[in-house]
Amino acid sequence: RKQKLAEIRQALIRSSDPVDIETLKRAAASKGGLLTDEVRRKVWPKLLNINVYNLPPKPGRHVRENHKDYNQVVLDVRRSMKRFPERMPAADRGVLQEQLIDIILEVLKRNPQLHYYQGYHDVAVSLLLVVGERMAIAMLETLSNHHLRDFMDPTMDSTKHILNYLMPILEQVDAELYDFMIRAEVGTIFALSWLITWFGHVLSESKHTLRLYDFFLSSHPLMPIYLAAAIVLHREKEVKQTECDMAMVHHLLSRIPQDLPYELLICQARDLFDQYPPSLLAKQAALQSHKSLSISTFQAFQLSTLHQRPDFVLQRLTKAHMATSSGHVLKKMLHAKRGNRMVKMAVWGLSATLGAAMLAVAQTAMEWGPDVLLQLF
Repeated sequence: RKQKLAEIRQALIRSSDPVDIETLKRAAASKGGLLTDEVRRKVWPKLLNINVYNLPPKPGRHVRENHKDYNQVVLDVRRSMKRFPERMPAADRGVLQEQLIDIILEVLKRNPQLHYYQGYHDVAVSLLLVVGERMAIAMLETLSNHHLRDFMDPTMDSTKHILNYLMPILEQVDAELYDFMIRAEVGTIFALSWLITWFGHVLSESKHTLRLYDFFLSSHPLMPIYLAAAIVLHREKEVKQTECDMAMVHHLLSRIPQDLPYELLICQARDLFDQYPPSLLAKQAALQSHKSLSISTFQAFQLSTLHQRPDFVLQRLTKAHMATSSGHVLKKMLHAKRGNRMVKMAVWGLSATLGAAMLAVAQTAMEWGPDVLLQLF
């Protein structure tokens, strides 16, 4: 534990650019994950390439005005009491629930291409409880445009396509289990809530949820479906001993045991991903990779995380940028003021000239035709 904490600390504060993101990813995925919420607050933003010195502001009350998803979000958040620490005072929980509503609505308002789905709040609350309101907005926005993007389409088509990866994995590893589930016609809907909430909705202990979030944040967007496959494979004896009936098998699988060996399952999911990568399964899953926004954008997103500055460098650069921006703004204001004075002087000069000209014209008109001029005015 001490050695792992030291390696994480070294990766975060190393004096040379860029941040050692690969070490942070290995730490998040390996046994025990990131160990504490304090470490998560420092590492999670790095895994998503978030500038910690340029976070979105806290949402104002206007974020709730005329929002099409407001009522549904409120209903879902009100039902999320079990996601908060059991001994948390009701007043504190109420404050966090209000923040949770605002976080979700703010991300949706900033990204009109995204569509809310029930279960989205389970992801949002996991982030809020660890990193706080402003960082949660930044992280949720990034996740929504990358890892969770396929779940945020107007229809469920992309989500169902992602679920389609589950059965080909099972077929590769355990053909007998695969055949049993095909005969039972159970499908993959039992794993829907696992996938779209990153298991946050189905696990009762937050320590297990956060351990999985460490893993998923450091992995490919499809890793949750590989973990789902690892869980089904782990329970293959239970499944095969169940009556080969859709309702019975679905009932068994949809109720996930709370005492699963998570570290073992994470290792197995990683092994499954290495042996049967998405590119190998895409045809069987009836999904071309380019149709999945989560998959198609992941490589570029992954590359972007490799060029992050350490926090102390980022802070210095941010301050320098702010100072430079302030200087530019001041120069523009001074230039604008000078420009305004020049414009005013020009207008005054032009007005005086036009006034003199009009007076001359009037005087000439009065001399040549006073009756005509009086008719015009």
